[in-house]
Amino acid sequence: MPQTSTRPLAIFGGTFDPVHLGHLSVAWEAAELLDAEVRLLPASVPPHRAPPIASAAQRVAILRAALQGQSRLTLDTRELDRAGPSYTVDTLHELRVEQGERPLVLLLGADAFAGLASWHRWRELFGAAHLGVLSRPGVSAVLPDELEREVAGRRVAGASALRALPAGRVIELAVTPLEISATRIRELLAAGRDPRYLLPAGLFDNPALLAPYRTPAV
Repeated sequence: MPQTSTRPLAIFGGTFDPVHLGHLSVAWEAAELLDAEVRLLPASVPPHRAPPIASAAQRVAILRAALQGQSRLTLDTRELDRAGPSYTVDTLHELRVEQGERPLVLLLGADAFAGLASWHRWRELFGAAHLGVLSRPGVSAVLPDELEREVAGRRVAGASALRALPAGRVIELAVTPLEISATRIRELLAAGRDPRYLLPAGLFDNPALLAPYRTPAV
């Protein structure tokens, strides 16, 4: 039987190659603002970018280590278990079947949201979930006309409005973004350096977790 709950389930996807404190801090703030369970969904074959450096199993191990000691953020590996490209719309439809009428919230950075009209079957997203746009306090992204028309009547100001419906609303969530780049972290690790305060501390307790990003000794 599908599960039912009025407490929203939010999903936060990405390659997480590797997951860093910037990812975790905005996911945590969104969980607080929405009073939601937040699942991190690592992508298998991202349609719009190069394949990850680390394998699926390696990224899962890093995420499991990063999420230890708390229960608000959890890991969902369904996109890694599914063959082919990781299309968000397919994941949301799958979750909808599982969760029944429970409110679902797709968490997106403001830049990703502004480019939503380039996504696979993007209009279906609104029928499957609410959209939570992670933005800087006081800063709103300029949207293309096509997307603006789609979201114009969907915006809500308060998180309570998301609980009344399973999907279809758009809310801006003012979070505190940390200017951390996974690309820069990979560069530092490849150069033999330790980006200790950019990554969760638990990753440094097991050096093997970060081995995929290290340059092998010659």
